[in-house]
Amino acid sequence: MSVHVGVGARSGVSAAEVLALVAECLREAGVTAGAVRALATLDSRAAEPGIVRAAASLGVPVRGFAAGELAAVPVPHPSRVPLAAAGTASVAEAAALRSAGEGAVLLVPKRKTRRATCAVAAFVPVCPDQGGPGARLLPLTHGYIAGEPGSPPTIPTPHTTAAMDTHTQSDAHDLRHHGDAEVRDEKLIDLAVNVRTDTPPDWLRERIAHSLFGLAAYPDGRSARAAVAERHDLPPGRVLLTAGAAEAFVLIARALPARRPVVVHPQFTEPEAALRDAGHQVERVLLREEDGFRLDPAAVPEDADLVVIGNPTNPTSVLHPAAAIAALARPGRTLVVDEAFMDAVPGERESLAGRTDVPGLVVLRSLTKTWGLAGLRIGYVLAEPETVLALERTQPLWPVSTPALVAAEACVSRPALAEAELAAHRIGVERAHLLAGLAEFDEVRTVPGAEGPFVLIRIDGADAVRERLRALGFAARRGDTFPGLDRNWLRLAVRDRVTTNRFLQALDQALLICG
Repeated sequence: MSVHVGVGARSGVSAAEVLALVAECLREAGVTAGAVRALATLDSRAAEPGIVRAAASLGVPVRGFAAGELAAVPVPHPSRVPLAAAGTASVAEAAALRSAGEGAVLLVPKRKTRRATCAVAAFVPVCPDQGGPGARLLPLTHGYIAGEPGSPPTIPTPHTTAAMDTHTQSDAHDLRHHGDAEVRDEKLIDLAVNVRTDTPPDWLRERIAHSLFGLAAYPDGRSARAAVAERHDLPPGRVLLTAGAAEAFVLIARALPARRPVVVHPQFTEPEAALRDAGHQVERVLLREEDGFRLDPAAVPEDADLVVIGNPTNPTSVLHPAAAIAALARPGRTLVVDEAFMDAVPGERESLAGRTDVPGLVVLRSLTKTWGLAGLRIGYVLAEPETVLALERTQPLWPVSTPALVAAEACVSRPALAEAELAAHRIGVERAHLLAGLAEFDEVRTVPGAEGPFVLIRIDGADAVRERLRALGFAARRGDTFPGLDRNWLRLAVRDRVTTNRFLQALDQALLICG
């Protein structure tokens, strides 16, 4: 993405002050200095030594615009001082937008130091059906403002549960589409993949790196298996280590008998895909938006002998009560609960991991999300010993690598669990901030009661909005590949406050362009 930086400056501003402010704005925009194409300003300031030296340091030209040109550019944050002094209400914003050209939007609005102002803009193509001038230079009017400190979060109250519908499988949804496809081969700010940012932590990287000295030996999973068992207060015979939770779904589909498997949707699509690949005819129980996508155990067919549900559920972020899920258990039924995101819930409340009183219970855990190990592939299964043995017989020899085994043992240690708990609390704060900002948009409807590190939103024409967000540098997860959802849904990963504010600005622009 090519960006243009607008600068307003007082006489005598230093290059160091300009460069520091530009660097701050570029970090906020999520772009590097290499993406900058010009430093734009008022023509009367184009020869200011501090601006000239800053542009030279960045390796870009200085573009000067007449006051009349800049005055004609609508700006979202006007000020009386520059209007009186230069004839335009914001030199930085107007210059950035004017330099980026028709169709430009602000990635970062006006930021100020004592002697300088700065804004960052980029060109965004206009939707084909939006030909009017209002679709081009767009003010940032709402959305991110409500999330600023001092503004209380607005989180909707969950709906009560109503009846649900049971459907047989359909090929209308791309079950093999996952969030990584949204960011592959493109440099976008990632809200599509639910892996925690700034991970793995340094201490975990060091443990994994040290394990490379032992690669000549075959992997030995006994120590990691014992550590996971101790973490959940279970005997090692109830634990199976896997190459991520995805492998566990394949093992379940191949190793466990199932005459009438049922998958509760919307949820992670890999369980159904694995079952279908293994030759099973899969039935779906579709949870409904009007019920808050909440589980009614009575909706699951009584004679289903394998039931799969996520908790908290991807993509709805709904955390089902443990009692409601346990109520699905029956003699002769395998109950598979995907808890890949449970460690992102403070206290892991509603978890069934460690329970031995629920017949047929199989709990899946992933260590890739919280610890940033998606490329390493590590997870585990907690189940009755007979089930663990059946799954283990289906695994190839040495299915989990030595580095992954070391990571598993490290991530279930007491210090790591304490760190994960702190991260879960931070995610809750940042999620509330995101939801508060989303609540400011009349066009956006969020699924109530989100408890995971992501939220699900509904926007009419969300597929077009998603493409517009991509043009603005943000990747969101499309919702229409999840059974029970359509093209009007998007899933958003919870990120830090700065990233969220920038995203809400971009969403504002996308909605105005495509609205």
